[in-house]
Amino acid sequence: MTVAEDPKLAAQETHGVRSHAEVSRLQTANPSKSASRFIYLDWLRGAAAVIMMQGHTFHSFAGDRQGSWYVLSQFFGGMAPATFLFLTGLTYSLGMERTERQSLSPWQKITAALGRARYLFVLAILFRLQVWVSGFPGSPTIDLFKVDILNCMGFGMAMLALFAVLSSENRTRYSALAGLLIAGASPLVSLIPWSQAPWLVRIYLEPNANYFSFFPWASFLAFGIAAGGIVTRVKAEHTSTMLQWAALAGIALVITAQYFSNLPYTLYYGASSFWLNSPGLPLIKLGVVLIWAAMAYAWTQYATNPLSWSWVRQLGTSSLLVYWVHIELVYGRWLGIWKERLPDWACVLASVLVIASMVALAWGKDRFYEMRRSRVGAARYAAS
Repeated sequence: MTVAEDPKLAAQETHGVRSHAEVSRLQTANPSKSASRFIYLDWLRGAAAVIMMQGHTFHSFAGDRQGSWYVLSQFFGGMAPATFLFLTGLTYSLGMERTERQSLSPWQKITAALGRARYLFVLAILFRLQVWVSGFPGSPTIDLFKVDILNCMGFGMAMLALFAVLSSENRTRYSALAGLLIAGASPLVSLIPWSQAPWLVRIYLEPNANYFSFFPWASFLAFGIAAGGIVTRVKAEHTSTMLQWAALAGIALVITAQYFSNLPYTLYYGASSFWLNSPGLPLIKLGVVLIWAAMAYAWTQYATNPLSWSWVRQLGTSSLLVYWVHIELVYGRWLGIWKERLPDWACVLASVLVIASMVALAWGKDRFYEMRRSRVGAARYAAS
């Protein structure tokens, strides 16, 4: 059965959403397998979830929206979407690598990749519908069509599905080039007279501070696909060396992109806005993600026991559930009396409570599925 035919498998491939207990079993059985190699990716995804949740909590509840705490929270919170998109692209690439090893036609490979994109896009629609229903009758109908990060993932993956027919080496090369082109074209896309285009097309393509549009956000998906091709070709014993080079490349990207972004002249003649569509910002964020990936690997391999339970990794293995539920909790009507009213210290406390509740939710989800699998296994054994 292909990934495209199995929605559950598609979810696991796309998000790395698998139970903490399942990863631990795989590691215990054979620590050299890919499950143990990729633990740092789950940890990095969990760290991004922590950053995301504190950013959303401050954004929803902070009363002082000009203070240093709020500004710092939103500054770091802006790294979470880039990290999620990069990791989604990376796991998308792992699925492409798997289909490459199977005897599939080029069309079957594209269909499998489109199946993963379709799964995420359907989830995006359901998410927007749930948010709209939750806010009814106060939520405007236009909110149903908001391009959120799940929409960006589904749409961007569909646009990049053709990379599935390429060999691993060519996919790495051309997806990295695609990432550069998407980031580099963003200021030019802003110059297009979008007033003549259908509104729905515009919000998916035109750089916009209120949406996760294809330009420039999909560049992180493309960079993630390139990274996935590299990760799968590197032997397990060379992972540490690979991530050391990744950290150095990240530092070089941050310094170089920041330098060129600060030059008094530009190729875009005023069309580029640094925080909206500048090619420099995606490259700086990519550099930070690479540095964080190396730090996550060092932490999981040398500072902690990879086989032990980790609350950060627990969040990472249930990132989709955590994203969905915490958005409703933070932005929904449940805590509306405190919206934009809390002092900084209360926002910090609220962030801790939200994160702790999501860890408990992710842990409870794993325990539920473990118990259900145990009951099913016992029933099958009794019937045999």
